[in-house]
Amino acid sequence: MENQHLIDIEDLRVSFFTPGGEVQAVRGVSWYLNEGEALGIVGESGSGKSVSVYAIMQLLQEPGKIVGGSIRFNGIDMLSLSEEEIRKIRGNDIAMIFQDPMTSLNPVYTVGDQIREPLKLHRNMNDEEANKRATELLAMVGIPSPERRLKQYPFEFSGGMRQRAMISMALACEPKLLIADEPTTALDVTIQAQILEIMKELKKSHSMSIVLITHDLGIVSDICDKIIIMYGGEIMEYGPIETLFTAPSHPYTIGLIRSLPKIDQKEGEPLTPIEGSPVDLMHPPAGCPFASRCEHCMKVCLTEKPPYFELSPGHYSACWLQYDRKGR
Repeated sequence: MENQHLIDIEDLRVSFFTPGGEVQAVRGVSWYLNEGEALGIVGESGSGKSVSVYAIMQLLQEPGKIVGGSIRFNGIDMLSLSEEEIRKIRGNDIAMIFQDPMTSLNPVYTVGDQIREPLKLHRNMNDEEANKRATELLAMVGIPSPERRLKQYPFEFSGGMRQRAMISMALACEPKLLIADEPTTALDVTIQAQILEIMKELKKSHSMSIVLITHDLGIVSDICDKIIIMYGGEIMEYGPIETLFTAPSHPYTIGLIRSLPKIDQKEGEPLTPIEGSPVDLMHPPAGCPFASRCEHCMKVCLTEKPPYFELSPGHYSACWLQYDRKGR
């Protein structure tokens, strides 16, 4: 019997019901992740990256709703659970590092209070045990004088230290799955590297699965085993990290890679942007969502949604350009 995936998402659909109409933020996304693997989800703003993983933890706020699909975590149907049952998993088996630690940390509680809370809630630790564990967690992520820092408030921490404190909170109960929503945004490159090193070490030492949401393809290549490229609420391309970087297939993936600065780029040489504007998810197109911006767009791309063509083991691309290549 095949091993059960740690998390398995099938045909997930999420919409936001606004006064102006239904915004179809996530449109039929499917992926899975095994224990100890790291998955990168990449795409421009509005592609559905964050919304798709917020749905896992039931953190969607009104007017957002899951309108279809299934989410199974460790064999459990997440969409059938009550709010109380979800709380037992959230912060315990699944934890999240949010994009902006300043708005995610509560300014009126000390950092220590916020790290100790999940330990008391999920691990039934007393004050002394929780304090000892919180001190160890801050030390583990490289925060000096952790005993003193536990008594301080978030505003007394620098941006990098707040992000480390968030990581400490997320790791307090040693979750099976860590979701990191752009964890290095607005941090300088030195702090970025340190935080990524912490995540890589935890993945290795705790066999922790990681879902990393980012705009930065360089970060994904450093930490992830496989990658999803999202656009217009759908997955454009999916596969092992080495394959997608050495043999990208979808025009959107190729465009993202082409837009990156090159080491050998001459001074003054412009970057190559992806022309056009993001798709309107209130009125999504019938065909490929990237068709209006694609330089290879054909008539079929405008009217019919492409299936996923398997180009090599585990490497899929939703693009009609692969039709002839795969003999379909």
